[in-house]
Amino acid sequence: MELALLRAARFAGLTRVALLQDNPPAHKHAFDTATRMMATIHHRNGNYRFAIKGAPEMVLASSQHVISQNGSTVMDEATRMVWLKRVEQLANQGMRVLACAMKCTASLEAAPFENLVFVGLIGLEDPARPDVSQAIRACHQAGVRVVMVTGDHAITARSIARKLGIGDIVAPPFEGACLARLASESGGKLLKSDIFARVSPAEKLALVRAYQTAGEIVAMTGDGVNDAPALRQADIGVAMGLRGTDVARQAAAMVLLDDSFPTIVMALREGRVIFANIRRFVAYLLSCNLTEVLVVGLAALSTLPLPIQPLQILYLNLVTDVFPALALAMGEGERDVLKRPPRAPTEPILGRVQWINIVAHSMALTVATLGALVLSYLWLGLDDKSVVTIVFMTLAFAQLWHVFNMRHPDSRLLQNEITRSPWVWGSLGICAMLLVIPAYMPPLTHIFHLVHPDPTMWIVIVAMSLIPLFAGPIVNFKLRRFQTPS
Repeated sequence: MELALLRAARFAGLTRVALLQDNPPAHKHAFDTATRMMATIHHRNGNYRFAIKGAPEMVLASSQHVISQNGSTVMDEATRMVWLKRVEQLANQGMRVLACAMKCTASLEAAPFENLVFVGLIGLEDPARPDVSQAIRACHQAGVRVVMVTGDHAITARSIARKLGIGDIVAPPFEGACLARLASESGGKLLKSDIFARVSPAEKLALVRAYQTAGEIVAMTGDGVNDAPALRQADIGVAMGLRGTDVARQAAAMVLLDDSFPTIVMALREGRVIFANIRRFVAYLLSCNLTEVLVVGLAALSTLPLPIQPLQILYLNLVTDVFPALALAMGEGERDVLKRPPRAPTEPILGRVQWINIVAHSMALTVATLGALVLSYLWLGLDDKSVVTIVFMTLAFAQLWHVFNMRHPDSRLLQNEITRSPWVWGSLGICAMLLVIPAYMPPLTHIFHLVHPDPTMWIVIVAMSLIPLFAGPIVNFKLRRFQTPS
C-alpha cells in the first residue's frame, strides 16, 4: 500500500525526497488498531504539520474541517455523509479506501487525531489473481470452507468476495467491533458467516479460537507481525514468504514461497495424495505378509506338505514387498481427489475399514495359493518340488496382481491411478523378471528348491494367481458401505 502511494505521488510529479526536504520529519505515530489511523509529524515554517491517513469513517469522524476551493470549510454532518457516500461508491468497486487529513499546530505534543482538516480519499485497487476464484471453487468441492477476514471496509470486502465467490453476497459482512457481542448472543450465526471486515489482530485471534471451539480445523493465512498470534493459534498457520514478516513466518506451520492462494490448494491435494499413498502401500504390505503367514499356518495344520520354503519367503519379501510398495508410494493420486470430502482428523492410517479390507484380501490370496497347492498335489499328483514351485509362483504373481486391488473403491476398474502409473508397470516388469529367473537358472533353481515349470504348471500358476485380482472388485464393492473418506 505504501509503495502504491509513492508511485501515485511520483506520477503527480511529487517525490518523497523533495517533500521531506521541505517538510523534515519530526515524529511518527504508528498505525493503531484502536483508532485505525496513523500520523507523521513534520516541521513546517516554525510549526508542526500533522499528516494523517487511515480508515475513512475514523478520519471523517475526527475531522472538523474539510479542504475546499476557498481554503477550508466546517465539516458538518451533511458534508460528512456526502463523503461517506463516496467511500461507499469506491468500496463497491472493490477498492481499498483510505482517507487523508492534516492539521498544523505549534506543539509537537498535540493530540494527533483531533480537530483534523479532511483532505480527501484514496482508492487503491488490489485485484485478486485470476486463478484465485478457481482455487476457491476447488476448496468448496474438497469440503473446505473459505472465510475472508480483512481489515478493509465491509463494502470493499463484500465486493471482493462477490467476485471470488465467497459467502453469501446478499448478507452483510460481520464487522470486528461486533464480534464480541455476536459471539455471545448468536455464535452459531456468527460462525456461519464467510465475510468479516474491519477485524483487528486481537479479533482475528478470537475468531480462530471460536472456530476451534466449534470443532473446526482452522488454517489461516497472514503476513504481518500482528497476525503472528492467530497464525500460531490456528491448526495450520500459513505465512506469506515474499511479503510476510519474519515474525509471521516463524509463527506459521507453512510458508508460501510464491504468496499464491492456489498453492494452498495444491498443498491440500498433495497432502491427501500422500496420506492415501501411505495407507495404500501399508495395506498392500500387510495383506501380502498376512497371506504368507496364513498359507504356512494352514498348511501346517493340515496333512498337506509344506507349501513354501523359508528362503522363498525371504525372496518374496525382498521382491514383491519392495518394488510394488515403492511404486504405490509414488502415486500421483486420482484426478478427483479434491472432490472427495475430507477425512476426520482423528482417523488413523489403518482404521476398521482398512483392517477389514486387509483381512478380506489376504483371505482371497490365501484361498488362491492353497487352491494351487491342493490342485497340484491332489489332482495333478505332482512331486513335492513341482508343488512347491507352483505354490511359490502362484503366491508371488498373486501378490503382483494384488497391486491393482489397491485402487480407490470409487475409481474406475480399468482407468485409475494404479493402471495409469508408469511406476507400477515398471515395478511389475522388474518383479516378474526376478521371479522367473530362479525357476530357469540352474544354480538358483537348486538353492530355492524349484523346478522348471512346464506348460501345465504355468496354466495352474496363472489361473490361480488371477483369482485374487478378480475377487478384489467384489471385496471393494461389499466394503464400500463401510468406506470412510481418505
